[in-house]
Amino acid sequence: MFRQTKSALQKLRYLSFNGQQHTWRLKSTSARERALQYQPGQKIHGFTVKEVVAVPDLFLTAVKLTHDKTGAQYLHAARDDSNNLFSVQFRTTPMDSTGVPHILEHTVLCGSEKYPCRDPFFKMLNRSLSTFMNAFTASDYTMYPFSTQNGKDFQNLLSVYLDAVFFPCLREQDFWQEGWRLENEDPTDPNSPLVFKGVVFNEMKGAFSDNERLYAQHLQNKLYPNHTYSVVSGGEPLAIPDLTWEQLKQFHATHYHPSNARFFTYGDLPLEPHLKQIQEEALSKFDRINPKTEVPSQPRWTSPKEDHVTCSPDPLAPDPNKQNTVCVSYLLGDITDAFEGLTLSLLSSLMISGPNSPFYKSLIEPKLGTDFSSVVGYDGSTKEASFSIGLQGVDEEDIERVKQIISQTIDKIIENGFEERRIKALIHKLEIQIKHQTTNFGLSLASYIASSWNHDGDPVELLRISDSVAKFRQALKENPHFLQEKVRQYFKENTHRLTLSMSPEESYLEKQAKAEEEKLQKKIEVLSDSDRKQIYEKGLDLLAAQSQTQDVSCLPALKVSDIEPTIPITPVQISTAGGVPVQYCEQPTNGLVYFRALCNLNTLPEDLRVFVPLFCSVITKMGCGALDYRQQAQQMELRTGGMSVSTQVITDCNELDTYEQGILLSSSCLERNLPHMFQLWSDIFISPHFDDEERLRVLVMQSAQELANGIAYSGHLYAMTRAGRHLTPAGDLQETFGGMEQVTFMKRTAAMADLSQIIRTLPRIKIHLFNPDNMRCAINSTPEKVSDAAAHLEGFIKDVAKNRKERKPVRPNIIEKPINPLDDSGPRRKLISEPTFHPCPMKTFFQMPFPVNFVSESIRTVPFSHKDYASLCILARMMTAKFLHGEIREKGGAYGGGAKIGGGLFTFYSYRDPNTVQTLSAFGNGIDWAKSGKFTQQDIDEAKLSVFSAVDSPVAPADKGMGQFLSGVTDEMKQSHRQRLFAVDHKNLVDVAERYLSAGQKTCGVVILGPENDVIKKDPSWIIK
Repeated sequence: MFRQTKSALQKLRYLSFNGQQHTWRLKSTSARERALQYQPGQKIHGFTVKEVVAVPDLFLTAVKLTHDKTGAQYLHAARDDSNNLFSVQFRTTPMDSTGVPHILEHTVLCGSEKYPCRDPFFKMLNRSLSTFMNAFTASDYTMYPFSTQNGKDFQNLLSVYLDAVFFPCLREQDFWQEGWRLENEDPTDPNSPLVFKGVVFNEMKGAFSDNERLYAQHLQNKLYPNHTYSVVSGGEPLAIPDLTWEQLKQFHATHYHPSNARFFTYGDLPLEPHLKQIQEEALSKFDRINPKTEVPSQPRWTSPKEDHVTCSPDPLAPDPNKQNTVCVSYLLGDITDAFEGLTLSLLSSLMISGPNSPFYKSLIEPKLGTDFSSVVGYDGSTKEASFSIGLQGVDEEDIERVKQIISQTIDKIIENGFEERRIKALIHKLEIQIKHQTTNFGLSLASYIASSWNHDGDPVELLRISDSVAKFRQALKENPHFLQEKVRQYFKENTHRLTLSMSPEESYLEKQAKAEEEKLQKKIEVLSDSDRKQIYEKGLDLLAAQSQTQDVSCLPALKVSDIEPTIPITPVQISTAGGVPVQYCEQPTNGLVYFRALCNLNTLPEDLRVFVPLFCSVITKMGCGALDYRQQAQQMELRTGGMSVSTQVITDCNELDTYEQGILLSSSCLERNLPHMFQLWSDIFISPHFDDEERLRVLVMQSAQELANGIAYSGHLYAMTRAGRHLTPAGDLQETFGGMEQVTFMKRTAAMADLSQIIRTLPRIKIHLFNPDNMRCAINSTPEKVSDAAAHLEGFIKDVAKNRKERKPVRPNIIEKPINPLDDSGPRRKLISEPTFHPCPMKTFFQMPFPVNFVSESIRTVPFSHKDYASLCILARMMTAKFLHGEIREKGGAYGGGAKIGGGLFTFYSYRDPNTVQTLSAFGNGIDWAKSGKFTQQDIDEAKLSVFSAVDSPVAPADKGMGQFLSGVTDEMKQSHRQRLFAVDHKNLVDVAERYLSAGQKTCGVVILGPENDVIKKDPSWIIK
């Protein structure tokens, strides 16, 4: 997987959660205390301890080691968290755009000396209880992380990962499959035309069909033109076919060596067994080398530069005439200076975050563009950091003006500095981010330290955030102009800055396709008849290898008997406050209180439903009570960890044609700020401001732009949502709230010259939604704070209930269910039932400016509590791993594909897929394969492991009890589902494939998002959008 890393402050979002996790293990001493007993200079399994540091803020002890023989670096973060993580990263610095580090990342996972079967990585997904397994190619490093809560599993995965990176097979066939190859379009027909195929080739074609991503890539290449950052590490589609198998093997030999490696482990498992296994299975077999992979500093320009690039037009852009992006990017200092890095990322936040920031006021509010450019703010993912500021959705005529405003704004900041309150709010935000607990903390730490450590920065220094924050406060105290001087130094007086504009070009896609065609012809021109014959034969060999049943007995595996038979129960109390049902869940939240409220839409007139997502996105951003929107944003930053509102559509767990529709309010705060948080919600309920048309337009444009930008990245989700539209009543509402229908609605809204109709609509929605009669709440906090939180909640309900009116539901068929299924006399939730709903089949094609497709097919099945649901869960996993992955990714060349079940719908999908009709037949063949029963008990057990690793993934204290609160699924219901999962057998799987999938194909929904398609155009059964 290729990714561009984001800035340090954005990474800090994940830095969080306190040691007491739900699965913490009772030990005589904690992992943190045990790790403190190591001494610098101590020798352990070929490593020497260099440093041992307690980091109390993050509840961990850091142990830094070096491997004696190879010089490999090692960091262990000991913490009382059972979700243990391992990661190894290599500094990978390509000097061309063939995508060699990215293709290598894919290929090393395709088999190794000890595990020579094809694709052990994907096979291990079904032989382990991992909570995370992946690999990333960044601009200058490649990282291989996994996490698991099971000690035996950790050893298994560690063995597979070490063998993969240090001793891969790197077979030529794997290079063809994962990288690129010339092959007959139909591999079985030697007369079919030759085309380019390959997983990474298609992945990168898909990646660059996303204009935001394309812009970010150009910006980096042009700001750092002298070394590795001037090339595309993921691979430029037209350069990928220049890579040879020999070059791939050579890159591995020079870069994937322990002397160029950094190992990171995290969690409550002891350090010594990790070191012993890494030493014995890998490092002992190497000597030290000098990898020579250092990245030199970028030579500084003496004067600023300007450049221009083009992209494809976006048919969903809010305003088709305003599709330019312009941005100024500044080269900053070396990221290994941790304090300077933190200072610059905090400074970046003060300059661009929220409506009180100077750049928001000067660039966003005059509506010169729809939103900030896709690259904005501090980015510490390269050896020297950068800061970028600009706009997207700009009219060509306004580009010069945007550049002027940027330089004027910098002058103003140097002159006026920042308000004390904004700095205070920013430090408060950091405090909350450090206290907030997540479940993938180890992975977040690994990502957070990766870039700096990659360039020999000190990872331990990065973890001591409080020290840096204290130093930051001290610097401000000693010099009130501290930040202004930084702005002068890095922005005003910095000559290494690039202004890059991007504009749409009508013929862009045609030119891309033509360039690919020319590249292909060049490759074909030089082929002799015997070459062609060889290509055909190699294609057949690859197809045969892909179709062969693999012997995976060499791979380690957990057994179904290793899975815990029961789940731990999460106690919740259900009571009422001011007549509103409330669920309380006591958790070790580390001094934070989490509040949620679900307000149903049952009284909302039908014609207003499409406006609800817009209502949700603006309601906390327009001002309320005595506060204008700037003051409101300031208060939210000073007093809360954020306040948001989102749409909720929840299919009932017993009936497919019954669902709950609502909006979910979510917020959190430090315990001391409880009264302030509820006061803010009261003001939003009682007197939200809707009348500022200028402010509303800014929010509408941002929202429309965000939706349009998201399709290239999440096209499969849009296809899946649309495919379910006509199959259940909830599916129909989901499409209205979050599908292509919402994208086109927001595009239309953004194009309206006059928003007064919207301004009149929003208060009508508010009356129906913000009504205590339609509401239920949930609080997660520490046991000590529950009664305090309850008192403040009671006050809030009293406040907002003063002007309540009885409103009738718009639908006749409202049914009530007890919130606690075991207590029929307790509080109830109101659901909508549509007993007369008839699913109908529909095939829809959305023509898009992408060179790849997103394909989905959805079939109506059964709800969560049905006895067959467990069999369908196992079937979806098994079909994905044992059939669809091979057909769609390995043979078809798509980046991904598979099947999932949720909301009563069994849905097939593919992602960044060069095929359409072929993929649809793969879905159909998958059903036939399942019906034929050509799978083994081993296949079923592996699918069970994979399903349980998701079912048992850790839940953060903030989210405990949420399954019950939102969808009424209690721990007892989860336990019954668990028992049904364990019991699924061969007969059940064949039976559900026949009964639901085979029969359901008659009324399925099929959707494709992709480029113009002649086959589909000529087929009258498709609706073309």
